[in-house]
Amino acid sequence: MSASIPPSAAADATSATPASLTDAEKNIHVSLTHEPLQLTSTVDRVRSPKAGAIVLFAGTTRDNFQDQPVKTLSYSAYVPLALRTILSICQSVKEKHGLLGIAVTHRLGDVGIGEESVHVAVSAPHRKAAWEAGEETLELVKERVEVWKMECFEDGAVWRSNKDGQRGVRMDIDETKADEGK
Repeated sequence: MSASIPPSAAADATSATPASLTDAEKNIHVSLTHEPLQLTSTVDRVRSPKAGAIVLFAGTTRDNFQDQPVKTLSYSAYVPLALRTILSICQSVKEKHGLLGIAVTHRLGDVGIGEESVHVAVSAPHRKAAWEAGEETLELVKERVEVWKMECFEDGAVWRSNKDGQRGVRMDIDETKADEGK
């Protein structure tokens, strides 16, 4: 998301097991996982009897980019740094908006059409703070976190900036698969 050059598969520091950081005292939860995301689990992390609002954003893989059919998205990350960056974002946004809880979960690996790649959940005493904090968190995650997205098409793949509408560096699928074998 934030790096200008995506990592090669050989340099990918992902693992098959979920990775997470939690600050239970502040009700902040961040995680990266290869498993499908669970809406209820994400929302439950931010529930509070003091909350007047819980806002959940669920980002999904759409079937096209600029009218070109998308097969899948593939996310990779430098997990230790990505977790720390997400935690820092959550701490800052929670304090700024007076949130009761905040949770961010990002999926790694292949994410099929219609599947969720990111969840952002926030709880606050009032809805305005929750709405604003949820959107701000998502934009900061897309801008700063060390997660990279490869968009796969029938005829190739593109490492994509996570800024909406920006094209990335086009690659042939054969080239991508060759990198995975290194």
